[in-house]
Amino acid sequence: MTCEALVRQAAREIGGESPRLDAELLMEHVTGWSRTSQRAWPERAVSDAQRSRFDACVAQRKAGRPVAHILGSQSFWSLSLQVNDTTLIPRPDTECLVEAALALPLPVTAKVLDLGTGTGAIALALASERPGWRVVASDAAPGAVALARANARSLGLPVTVLASHWFEALPAQQFDLILANPPYIAEGDRHLAEGDVRFEPRSALVAGTDGLDDLRLIIAEAPQWLAAGGWLMVEHGYDQAAAVRALFAGAGFVAVASGEDYGGNERYTLGRQSL
Repeated sequence: MTCEALVRQAAREIGGESPRLDAELLMEHVTGWSRTSQRAWPERAVSDAQRSRFDACVAQRKAGRPVAHILGSQSFWSLSLQVNDTTLIPRPDTECLVEAALALPLPVTAKVLDLGTGTGAIALALASERPGWRVVASDAAPGAVALARANARSLGLPVTVLASHWFEALPAQQFDLILANPPYIAEGDRHLAEGDVRFEPRSALVAGTDGLDDLRLIIAEAPQWLAAGGWLMVEHGYDQAAAVRALFAGAGFVAVASGEDYGGNERYTLGRQSL
């Protein structure tokens, strides 16, 4: 069969929100033909061996396995990151956090901490854009620490990755910017039974009955880890911005504000330590 015929057939079988994109990415994974190439030469024949591998990938996707897990990688910012089931798959909306961090008035040699780094996405994106920044990343999950270190090595970016549950095991120091994309889904949320999150670790998703447990801890403890005038920035749920702003104010932060993701939802909040 031709490339186009197989992609169309796979898209019908996969269904969901982006079946054509999923099918094209799987075809690229199996054949090495980019999505642009597939559309430019749709009549190209797929070998029996390639079709067998493609069918196996499609079967996994039909069963709900995330495309990123099948491919073993995910694009984030300008980077290609290794991914696996030990941590979350980086989401495009988290790039809004990176954009906001890069816009802050920080020193050329700013010291930055990315809490709960997962794949290392935020830390590595910042390090790729600001070579002078000294970026530290941490995670409590051993698999995530190993994955973030592997991504840092493969990308040649000087990010230090430490094992720590939030601030718990970090050496005493102060940062100009602390970022976190912590778990913020409430226990029992119906979305936990839908889509890709079914294949991601619950510990990276759920934070108590209202989804704010980890955010409370991070916001309360961050001031002692921030330099005077330093910034804290956190990602949160689409409906949690007001509650998170209240937590920032309660912890003494000033210039507290929330920013939107690509869908227009208030997705992150930041605040500054008093001078």
